[in-house]
This record gives sequence, C-alpha cells and structure tokens, in this order.
Amino acid sequence: MIFLIRMAFWFSLVLLALPLTVGPDESGRESVGPIQALFAAREAVGDIAGICERKPEVCETGKSAMHTITARAKETAKIAAAMLDDKSAAGPDTSTMTGSVPGEIVLPETVNLPVQN
Repeated sequence: MIFLIRMAFWFSLVLLALPLTVGPDESGRESVGPIQALFAAREAVGDIAGICERKPEVCETGKSAMHTITARAKETAKIAAAMLDDKSAAGPDTSTMTGSVPGEIVLPETVNLPVQN
C-alpha cells in the first residue's frame, strides 16, 4: 500500500515536470509549475517529519502499531516455518494421485515407429 502511495506521489511529480501548457481550471486557478510543485513537496515532507514535535501522541501510537505489526509478522513466520517443517518431515503427500497413467497404456518411448528417410 505504501509502495502505491509513493509511486503515485512520484508519478504526479513527473507529470508536473512535463512541459505541457494547461491553463487555468474551471474555478480560475492557474496551473502549478514544476519548481513550485517541488518546493511544495519539500515543505510537505518537512511538515510530515515535524508531526512528532506538534503531536507526540501520534508518534507514540505509530510506534505501538509498528511494534504490534512486527510482533505479528514474527509470530506468523514462526507458524509458517513450523508448518513447512511438519510437511517436510512427514514426506510427500501421496494420498491424492492426480494425473496418474494406468500401466496398460502404451507410452511413446515403447512404440517402435518406422524411420522415414
């Protein structure tokens, strides 16, 4: 999800940097140039970086959420590893045989075909 947000952000900056003449929109606002967009993006990143100073409870909640996500990911990885170890220790699952060929069918390597010159 974060990847998609980042990709959309950078893609929008690339679109702003393209030299296209757009003109004002319906409400009369002028289009933004690439330099203005770059400065606005820089200020937005600076504002996001300073959120911990303005609202420390947001950062504490974020840290707690990251701790919870990390703990759950570790526990899930342990469960997956245990399941894989159980499967490999038991051997391959032969209870279901799909795609098996009966013995009376003649396979291509046993057929004697005449050689054509």
